[in-house]
Amino acid sequence: MKKTYDPVYYGDYLGLDRLLSAQQPVSPKYGPEAHEEMLFIIVHQAYELWFKQIIHELRSVLTIFKQTSIADEQLMTLVHRLQRVVTIQNLLNQQIDVMETMTAQEFLEFRDYLVPASGFQSIQFKEIEISLGVKRDKRIAFDQASFYNRINDDDRAYLAALEEQPDLFSLVDAWLARMPFLEQEDFSFWQHYQRAIESQLEHDEGIVRGNPLLSAEEVETELKELASTRANFAALFDSELYEEMRAAGRVRLSQRALQAALFIHLYREEPAFNLPYQVLDSLADIDENLTIWRYRHVMMVQRMLGSKIGTGGSSGHEYLKKTTEKNRIFADFMNLATYLVPKSTLPNLPTNVRDKLRRGI
Repeated sequence: MKKTYDPVYYGDYLGLDRLLSAQQPVSPKYGPEAHEEMLFIIVHQAYELWFKQIIHELRSVLTIFKQTSIADEQLMTLVHRLQRVVTIQNLLNQQIDVMETMTAQEFLEFRDYLVPASGFQSIQFKEIEISLGVKRDKRIAFDQASFYNRINDDDRAYLAALEEQPDLFSLVDAWLARMPFLEQEDFSFWQHYQRAIESQLEHDEGIVRGNPLLSAEEVETELKELASTRANFAALFDSELYEEMRAAGRVRLSQRALQAALFIHLYREEPAFNLPYQVLDSLADIDENLTIWRYRHVMMVQRMLGSKIGTGGSSGHEYLKKTTEKNRIFADFMNLATYLVPKSTLPNLPTNVRDKLRRGI
């Protein structure tokens, strides 16, 4: 017997009566309605709707990463949902173009009516940051002191509880660190890799020393850069050096996780690493898009406010500029290019190694 369903009406299903009546400008309370305030409200409401979808995707991603083993079909789901977040972020970044159709002077017609409301009070955006891995100890000093000061008690309690949960960065770090490291009787990857590194660095040093177009001072500068590169490579295999680099904020991943991420990038064309590579690439895309969003927000705020303080009491664009680089999450995946060597210098993965990795990492 065919199942019957209750009829659904478009406007009722989408709750359009509530959605389209949710724009309530405050400017009419004090005089004529500021025309641009409607745009301001709708743009921010649209942000919040897309934030809700991002949170929906991230919660499912976090659930999968909490497992001790992730099968290939689940990796495919992760890639799909992470790429959806990336696509939404692209849309959010483009939405700034709509906001910038409002001039600074038009914004001033209603700006003062909004005090002390500000983006500080977007609980969903704070949840996205916390879920990704931007927790209180990773924030700039102003944020550490004021992150919870501008929200109500219920929201404060909700976010504080969220801070205690595993975030995506820590779960991805643990997932990478579980990767079996190819130190078998017939294959030692890191030994091959170190030889490839040394060969490349010696080749680069020879180019610098033999370049007739460089002055003695330029040669010295280039050799110092090369020495810094050697130090970065050395830290890959020396836990003490690596922890020093981590403590200085130059890397965030654990040493074992960074090694695994590098291995995946070096052998990303192997079928066993195709999906893990796409996961890491998607996370780098999310970090890049979030950084672009922050930067464009900085530019927009400067264009609208100049050097004025923000409605939430921050230093306006100066505050936002500081958070643009400080609140990076997966920058380590972008910086893996530092450690790449020509594929022709790498050994082929033995069949037994590929088979082992295909069982899940």
